[in-house]
Amino acid sequence: MELQSFVKIINEWDIVAVRQLGRNAAKELGFGVVDQARITTAISELARNIFLYAGDGKVTINKILLDGKKGLKIVAEDEGPGIEDIRKVMEDGYSTSGGLGAGLPGVKRLMDEFDVQSQVGKGTVITAIKWLR
Repeated sequence: MELQSFVKIINEWDIVAVRQLGRNAAKELGFGVVDQARITTAISELARNIFLYAGDGKVTINKILLDGKKGLKIVAEDEGPGIEDIRKVMEDGYSTSGGLGAGLPGVKRLMDEFDVQSQVGKGTVITAIKWLR
């Protein structure tokens, strides 16, 4: 089972739309309110990064079933400038936007699986999965 839908991220309203899509998908899968909030926060952060740093991209939300486990897979992808130093952006407190720096380390903590692939000048793909317990 892999049902998916995506939202192109071009403006701030798209962030709101993809958050809602993620919350609804999490609720449909049976995630509790706390995990719904974690998932929604992670999606929001990923979508906001696309909006702030890449200009446009998309966030795809997949309901997945693997070895009898249900989960939600979030893929944020863009063709922006890419991340020069992935290790640095994964440090707590690191921020290029003057934000709190919860950013990608925060997303990693909120989700069960997390992966960043980025090429300078080509873009970034971030995959995060939350498994239903």
